[in-house]
Amino acid sequence: MIETERLLLRGWTDADRAPFHAMCTDPAVMAFIGPLQSRAESDAGIDRQLGLLAQHGHCFWAVERREDGRFLGFCGLKPGAAGTPIEGEVEIGWRLAATYWGQGYAQEAARASLAWAWQQLDVPAVAAIVAEGNARSWGLMERLGMQRAVGGDFDHPAAIPALRRHRSYRIARP
Repeated sequence: MIETERLLLRGWTDADRAPFHAMCTDPAVMAFIGPLQSRAESDAGIDRQLGLLAQHGHCFWAVERREDGRFLGFCGLKPGAAGTPIEGEVEIGWRLAATYWGQGYAQEAARASLAWAWQQLDVPAVAAIVAEGNARSWGLMERLGMQRAVGGDFDHPAAIPALRRHRSYRIARP
């Protein structure tokens, strides 16, 4: 578990399944990710993260607000996706319910995830990918100190056609 001033980044529980599914059916949240997801699809996403946590000791962790235990979304680290420029690297990513946007939670969770990576993982850099039109996310990447990878734009093989074009970002170990 990672603790920040306002947040806990932790493993997933069954109690996270309903609020995560609600996020995955919100058109605002999914606008740059892809189609709205069925309950089976969102549950499979949690199960993938649990598998990554068991295998690697990290994943896109559930993000909980400390003051009230509310599930906000996820943030964390996982292996970079196959068929992308960050395959074989450690990827940072996040997704929060729209209710919690604009309150600094994603940045707080991402900074904590990066700090954890530098303390726990022997990697030279952490990478991220983002749909080209998702200015909120790539703006956060830049605020974190990540740099857009020269020549790192690509067509994501798993994205729907409208969201296929992606950018790659990296931040070097301090």
